[in-house]
Amino acid sequence: MGKLDGKIALITGGNSGIGLATAQLFVKEGAYVYVTGRTQSKLDAAVKKIGTGGQGVTGGQGVTGVQGDVAKLDDLDRLFAQIKKEKGKLDIVFANAGIAKYAPLGEIDEAFYDSIFDGNVKGLLFTVQKALPLLPDGASVILNASIVGSKGLPANSVYAATKAAIRSFARTWTTDLKARKIRVNAISPGPIDTEGLRELFGSSAVGQERLKNISAIVPLGRLGQPEEIAKAALFLASDDSSFVTGIELFVDGGVAQV
Repeated sequence: MGKLDGKIALITGGNSGIGLATAQLFVKEGAYVYVTGRTQSKLDAAVKKIGTGGQGVTGGQGVTGVQGDVAKLDDLDRLFAQIKKEKGKLDIVFANAGIAKYAPLGEIDEAFYDSIFDGNVKGLLFTVQKALPLLPDGASVILNASIVGSKGLPANSVYAATKAAIRSFARTWTTDLKARKIRVNAISPGPIDTEGLRELFGSSAVGQERLKNISAIVPLGRLGQPEEIAKAALFLASDDSSFVTGIELFVDGGVAQV
């Protein structure tokens, strides 16, 4: 018996990193999982990792990939229409898709601002809102925030503001949805060893030194692993957290705590 047996889950941005690791764990625990990604080739590769045959490159055992961008409302409408047609409901939403870019105050332009807020705030908001008709009472909604929403890191002002908004959504949506007993919680990861993080810093000696420096400020002395965030998401998705709602769960090796 898995912790998510019979559950239908959606994980946005499920083609790499935290989203991919969470999809793999949710399927292992008995859920049928829909994953989204903007790039079809990466999504196909992720689906192959998550599932094991049965429905070709866009679907496998326990998983279906749906290409789309959460910042585009037409893509979201197409996603939820497919889920409604195929499964008729959603028990779990992990609004994980997002983008990380950095610029110091004084160098922020409108395109930079829009690209981050459209993906991280607008996309997340409408993902959850458009999912509501498919969510039964007692469903679980998980929002991927970040420790940067609680810290004052340089060149992070726009990105951090999006993550602070996500934390606020967990609080306000908890009250908006309390009559339906839908639980809304946020996860705030610390520095996690993902493909995206390594791409951000690059493979140069300078980039590798920056990764070492980040690891050094984490009280546990290392970067986190995507699988560790996935386990936290599983807790919030399952009945293990039946009396947990409105929280921000830090999974950060202590870096935002001390």
